[in-house]
Amino acid sequence: MKFLSRSADQTHKLGYALGSALKSGDSVLLYGDLGAGKSVFARGCAKALGVQREMASPTFTLMQPYEGDGLTVYHFDLYRLSDPDALYFSGLEEHIGSDGVALIEWPQQGEVSPEPRAEVELRRAEDFDSRTIEITLIGMNDRADAIRRALEACACAPAEKEP
Repeated sequence: MKFLSRSADQTHKLGYALGSALKSGDSVLLYGDLGAGKSVFARGCAKALGVQREMASPTFTLMQPYEGDGLTVYHFDLYRLSDPDALYFSGLEEHIGSDGVALIEWPQQGEVSPEPRAEVELRRAEDFDSRTIEITLIGMNDRADAIRRALEACACAPAEKEP
């Protein structure tokens, strides 16, 4: 599924739409360049999961937990991870696919690919505020139609089909 977000607010709403369909054990892998909107999307997911606290980027701590409605949201930022093994040795990988929802920015740095997961690729579009957001669901077949409907009901327009 591909969407066009024309603002940070729309990116947040799209994250909220996905977050509203997530459950304990799910992971969201967020890909994109610096400033692409990964943290904005993650904050939308967390808000839908009941996180009330301000969510800063956990860049310097790798992972920050937040209490949501009946589950913990684990917000990872693996940008500064020096080696994929560092995630394993930190012990933080035990929070991925466990008792909460993991929102993972820069998952490629830790070679992370749990199931079930939503892979979210954010790319800058034609102007400074616009983003193309592509979402792929893996291991979420039982909820795929409901998630698709929630995302399509969001204020974001579906992105044009690529040639």
